[in-house]
Amino acid sequence: MIISASRRTDIPAFYADWFLRRVRAGYCTVPNPFNPSQVRHVSLIPEDVDVIVFWTRFSRPLRHRLKELDRMNIPYYFLFTLTPYSRALEPHLPSVNKLVKEFCALANTIGPERVIWRYDPILVGSELTFHFHRRQFTQLASALNGCTKRVIISLADYYRKTERNLRQYEDEGEVLFRNPETIDGFDAFLSNLVRTGNQYGMTIQSCAESVDLKSHGIQPGKCIDNEYIEQITGKEVTSRKDPGQRAECRCVHSVDIGMYDTCRYGCRYCYATSNYRNAIRNQDHHRKDSPSLLDSTPSG
Repeated sequence: MIISASRRTDIPAFYADWFLRRVRAGYCTVPNPFNPSQVRHVSLIPEDVDVIVFWTRFSRPLRHRLKELDRMNIPYYFLFTLTPYSRALEPHLPSVNKLVKEFCALANTIGPERVIWRYDPILVGSELTFHFHRRQFTQLASALNGCTKRVIISLADYYRKTERNLRQYEDEGEVLFRNPETIDGFDAFLSNLVRTGNQYGMTIQSCAESVDLKSHGIQPGKCIDNEYIEQITGKEVTSRKDPGQRAECRCVHSVDIGMYDTCRYGCRYCYATSNYRNAIRNQDHHRKDSPSLLDSTPSG
C-alpha cells in the first residue's frame, strides 16, 4: 500500500506530531471527504506500507524526526512544492529564501534522489509572464543545484474553488490567462525550462496535463510513480492508475490520509482549501491524539 500524506493538506508542515503518533499506533482513520460518516481504517504498520509520499511546502517540522521512520524501515520520499509567487498569491508561506534553505536541508538529510521539486502550478498572466517564470525558474534551479534530480511542472487548473479564491486577486488588477498554451512564446518558454533543468541536472516532467509537451522534451510524469518508487526502494508496487484522480493524472493508486480545508498557508490557487477561515477553524479543532486528522469538520 502506498500512503499519500497528503494531497489534501501539508502534513509535514502542520501535522508532524499527529502523523508520527499514528505511525506508532499502527493506524489512522480517514473520513470520506464527500461523506464524513464513512470512515476508513488505514493500516500504518511497516509490513503494510510500501512507501509514504509526503507532499509539502515546508518540511522542517518533520525533517528532524524522519529517523523514526528509518528505524521502522518505512520508505518515503518528498514532493516539495516551491514556487516564486508574491504574498498576494501565497500570503502565509515562509519566504522563498527560507523555503530554498529547507529544501536543501531536506535533500542533505535524506538524499536528493528522494526529494522531487514541484514547480506547480504555473500561473500565467499580465504580470506573471513567461519571462517572469523563466527568470524565477532559473534562479530557483540554480539555488537547488545538487538537491534534486526531478522537477514536475503543471499549468494551473481552474477548479470552481480555485476560480473563487483567485477572483479577489484578479479584482486587484492582475489578469490570469486560462489557456497559456495559446499565447505567443509558449513553446520557447517550455524549451527554456528544459534547457535550464538540464543545466542543473534536473529532468522535467509534466503533471496531469491535457496539453502534449513531449515535443519540448517534457514527458508526462507521475507524482506517485511506481517506477520511481521501485528505483528508490527496491519494492515492486502497483502500476494501477489511481481511479480517484482526474483522467489526465497518471499517478498510481494510493491511500490519502489527509483532509481538505486544514492547511494554513492559504495559497489562493489551492484546490484543497475552499476557505481560509475554515482551514484555521479546522486546525483549531485538531487533536494530536485523534485517529483522524480531524475528529469532525466543524465548518460547512
